[in-house]
Amino acid sequence: MTLSCFELGERMLTVEEAREAVLALAEGPLPAEAVALAAAHGRVLAEAVVSPIDVPQRTNAAMDGIALAWPQAAPAEGFLRVAEIHAGHAAALTLGPGECAGITTGAPLPAGADSVIMREQLAEEEGADGRRRVRVERPERVRRGQNVRRAGEDIPRGSLALAAGTRLGAAELGLLASLGCAEAAVRRRPRVALFSTGDEVTAPGDELPEAGIFDANRFSLMALAAEQGAEVIDLGILPDSRVAIGEALARAAEEADLVITSGGVSVGDADHTRAALAEQGELGFWKIAIRPGRPLACGRLGPRGTPFLGLPGNPVAAMVTFLQFAAPLLARLQGREPTAAPRLVAVAEHELGSRTGRVDYLRGVYRSDAEGRLRVAGTGAQGSGILSSMAQANCLIEITAERAAVAAGEAVTIHPLFRFP
Repeated sequence: MTLSCFELGERMLTVEEAREAVLALAEGPLPAEAVALAAAHGRVLAEAVVSPIDVPQRTNAAMDGIALAWPQAAPAEGFLRVAEIHAGHAAALTLGPGECAGITTGAPLPAGADSVIMREQLAEEEGADGRRRVRVERPERVRRGQNVRRAGEDIPRGSLALAAGTRLGAAELGLLASLGCAEAAVRRRPRVALFSTGDEVTAPGDELPEAGIFDANRFSLMALAAEQGAEVIDLGILPDSRVAIGEALARAAEEADLVITSGGVSVGDADHTRAALAEQGELGFWKIAIRPGRPLACGRLGPRGTPFLGLPGNPVAAMVTFLQFAAPLLARLQGREPTAAPRLVAVAEHELGSRTGRVDYLRGVYRSDAEGRLRVAGTGAQGSGILSSMAQANCLIEITAERAAVAAGEAVTIHPLFRFP
């Protein structure tokens, strides 16, 4: 049974319950569109791709040398070189016993050949009859069928090349190109409208008031949304005004597939986002047994029922909750399996503090030791406003709700974070 965020009330939810409720906001994947291959990087396939050809299309040479039918014993006088075959040209001949043809990498094997001997293993000389002959050095090292790429050995004609829901990276785009695909049917990018709230929030580049803070959340969240394949609609910073927030939510609901705010979703007197959401749509609000990020609003906006997530205002909490809840929702909108973040197991290098009854996501740095084991250490202070802890980290350390702490030397689950090399 799928959980609905409108049926959960005010009880404390587990991370898994909250994630399932967020995913229920997506009624299905977005529509498909045809996109040129050159513009398809990062997009998600809407349809499975079945190979229209064999890859490789013809049996061909894996290196430069000679093509021949390898006999039980190499002739003492060598093989008669009767032709030259180059990549991109058909091999319009049939080799007889004792004959060979010079061949370049990628060139099709001629009829009658089953092996390729690399150039470095050959000695060529002119025979008494004036014809070129090639002797194979160290013939005992030759294996019939060597250095040959068989037609269809990569992808046979009619086989599944890429499944629907595959996100297209460099390798996938190259694979589609090798099939002759000029375009791909992909899901439309989710449009994510995003804004920050709060009278204290100031845009970078503006003069910082005495009681102000620069708007870090919007830039972190826009980058995270882009990493997840979304098209971002930047709505800037809104003041602590229920009217202004309500008007922005109404506009965003018409343009976007998902609306995300940061700040204004707790129970403070100036937290107007929840009230504005209740006026513009349906509000499902919950407390999640998670640190950082306990207050989080979920709902739908406007006549289209556009999904809405109100993330916490603290920078680290906003990023952690985006990764745990918004990222799976964006995956589902694109037709990808909304699995949890990739997980690895590492050994804690020092004690990691926590508290039972909630899942803790600490910021950490993992590495591989001399024996190949993963080890992880925290980045230091773990407050939800310490954004430098996210900049230093290459993973989140997950400490489950039943653990009060993790001792040095104990195993712990980590979630690797995307980082540019």
